[in-house]
Amino acid sequence: MVLLLVGYFFYLSYEYDFATGGMASIITWSFFVLCTPIADAGFILDFPIRLLLGIRMIVSEIVVWIIAISINVIAYNYYPDYYSTTTLTQLLYAIITTPVPYYAVIVLSGVGTFLSLRFGDELMDVLHHHERDFFHKHNFKYEMLLIVFFITVLFGYFELIASLGIQIE
Repeated sequence: MVLLLVGYFFYLSYEYDFATGGMASIITWSFFVLCTPIADAGFILDFPIRLLLGIRMIVSEIVVWIIAISINVIAYNYYPDYYSTTTLTQLLYAIITTPVPYYAVIVLSGVGTFLSLRFGDELMDVLHHHERDFFHKHNFKYEMLLIVFFITVLFGYFELIASLGIQIE
């Protein structure tokens, strides 16, 4: 994932210039953090931090979200031209500049991301927990409810994204 982001940065730097490539790739990363309902862009940090330092993935993802939001606050206020570089940055700009209804994309993405990380954290806990049978017996209904809620969030997310009417050529 890191190699993909670095390669994307070099491609955009070649296509535009170094500063534009850097900002566009950072804004694109923030798009994947803020506008996808799974922990994909933050996962390159969350999982290794959990394995190496034992910090729960939800905690590190909160930091990732703070960074992504900060990037967009700065870019939107000081460098709005960088949003016009790629399809994803243009889409993020459309979402940011149209709070109703498109902030719901960010909200649904946040709910989906943190639900998937909660499930991942619990899975990591179960794998290292000595009372696995007890956990499985008593939390199955809770886990099923989380899965149904996650699927509902995904459905709402895709319906909202479809309403943007994006045409990728």
